[in-house]
Amino acid sequence: MFIALAVISGIIVGLIDAFAVRRGKGFVSCILIILSDLLGTNIIAIYFTELVSAYYEKGILSLKNEWTLTPFVHAAFVLVLGLIWVFVIGVVDGKFRFCRTDMKIEKKQRTIKALSIILFTLGMAAIFGTYWGVSTFSAIAPDQLLINMVSPKEATSDDVMNTLWTGPVLKTTAVVFFFVVFTLSNRILYFKRKDKEVCLISVNGRCVISLVLAAVSLISGISYGACAFNLNELYNMYVKSSTFIEDNYADPNDVKMQFPAKKRNLIHIYLESMENSYLSEDMGGYLDENLMKPLTDLSKEGIIFSHTEKVFGGPISTTGCVWSVASMVNMSTGLTMKPPINGKNYGSPETFLPGAVTTGDILQSQGYEQSLMFGASARFGGLNYFFGTHGDFKILDFSGVKRLGWLPKNYRVRWGYEDDKLYEFAKRELTRLDGTGKPFHFVMETADTHFPDGYVGPNTPTPRNNQYANVIAYSASEVTKFVRWIQEQSFYENTTIVIIGDHLSMDTKFFRDFEDSYLRTTFNLILNPAEGLIDIPESCTKNRYWFNVDMFPTILASIGVKIEGDRLGLGTNLFSGEPTLIEKNGNGMEGWEFVNEELKYKSEMYNEKILQGTYKPFDPKNISEY
Repeated sequence: MFIALAVISGIIVGLIDAFAVRRGKGFVSCILIILSDLLGTNIIAIYFTELVSAYYEKGILSLKNEWTLTPFVHAAFVLVLGLIWVFVIGVVDGKFRFCRTDMKIEKKQRTIKALSIILFTLGMAAIFGTYWGVSTFSAIAPDQLLINMVSPKEATSDDVMNTLWTGPVLKTTAVVFFFVVFTLSNRILYFKRKDKEVCLISVNGRCVISLVLAAVSLISGISYGACAFNLNELYNMYVKSSTFIEDNYADPNDVKMQFPAKKRNLIHIYLESMENSYLSEDMGGYLDENLMKPLTDLSKEGIIFSHTEKVFGGPISTTGCVWSVASMVNMSTGLTMKPPINGKNYGSPETFLPGAVTTGDILQSQGYEQSLMFGASARFGGLNYFFGTHGDFKILDFSGVKRLGWLPKNYRVRWGYEDDKLYEFAKRELTRLDGTGKPFHFVMETADTHFPDGYVGPNTPTPRNNQYANVIAYSASEVTKFVRWIQEQSFYENTTIVIIGDHLSMDTKFFRDFEDSYLRTTFNLILNPAEGLIDIPESCTKNRYWFNVDMFPTILASIGVKIEGDRLGLGTNLFSGEPTLIEKNGNGMEGWEFVNEELKYKSEMYNEKILQGTYKPFDPKNISEY
């Protein structure tokens, strides 16, 4: 296919050159022109094709991998570069001539030109913006896209935002510049044919061409964006309704719960983008090396809920759970995160899921002291509002630790402060919490493994030639050291630790060669759960099809809370062995497909009760002790 397309496109350029521009004087002359164009354009096009191919690490000359689009990309380069070459030859030979016109531009023409520039700019911005979004954020979901648009953007990684300026902004500006030059030019293009000159591009013709190019650009940009981000699903989110959430929601206000008289402490560690694919193949991962060996060794002391027969597995990603804020909402409320009806439903103290009941609400009602810690700003995505209105957490984010004087005034690394300091500060806060004499709930999230490529700090070993792999291995090692420190403290005997990856990694380069058939899941581990839970049967821990919301009742159960019916929110207590919503609605991935599809649809109950409900403190009337 490659050779056939290369030859055909080269011959097309040669025919145009031989019979329309240079016009060979005889059969032999025409053949020579066609052959020279065929060879010349293909040689030049191969170079440009290789540049594009190598950018995706699939070069054709180096034969790295087969890339089915390469023949078409090469043929396109042959045609475009060939026609440019033919035009340049025509200008040099006097076949083409530009002539300035003093013709007064009419108001209609000015309007068309202005409209063309606007539409072309929007189209190019959509094309380059979509490409940037897809290549930077992996398979970003439409619900995530919408929620991020109406949520605070503070603390977004500088590395990510810098690529926005050097990527779509710069590319759009460059392309639009040349389009503006073409559109606003007052030159007429003539083509010399025998003894006559034919006008190829007049003033009106330039207006028409500009408008057509602008329309094509806009339509292409919108189509590309809609396809890449699955924007057709917006119909499901805002138009098509489902009662799935209403039918399956176990309202924590109505469920009876029993806490042990001596309440256990809870430490919940979210590991940024930590997934089971980083394991070796024999352990259920995708790599030759187990990048998480310290964590897998630690796992022998706790409970893991796996979706396979193997020890290591985890939750399956669903709609409304594939980014950090959503993950925290899922595991704290037993609810998926759905796009707001309007921009005011996320990101303010009064409206962040006012109708939801969270782990923080429940534990606050039982006298727990609660803290949240991570290295970025808690304003990102409105997390300060979520944790502030649901449990009155002490928030020790980037700004919080600065106020305490734990960081120099001008200190900033990437998003805020790195994980090495996070663990140091977490030890201080845990020591303080233990000293309060109250049961405590401490939530933290790491960040060094955030895309792109992760953060390499001064203490990060780099024995591998892949930066992200080095960061992952170091992160697994450091969180294990942190847990070992906790285990040495006097409070550990009465403390449960939950360790879980917040969502699948969005680092596109690391997963580029993964087979689509491999099911990626996040890492999970529960250490030192309440008495009687460590010896649960394998039927509760293996071959379990579950998703993030199931952690809501499972985490409460891990600290000894007995839950009537073993369900809260949309989640199921995995320790109980009761079927999850996925398991209830099909076998394996069939159940996941059903649940995932239902979660895409509009829920009147969610919109009215969860998103728009008037926030009220959790009523502990149904909570007792045993």
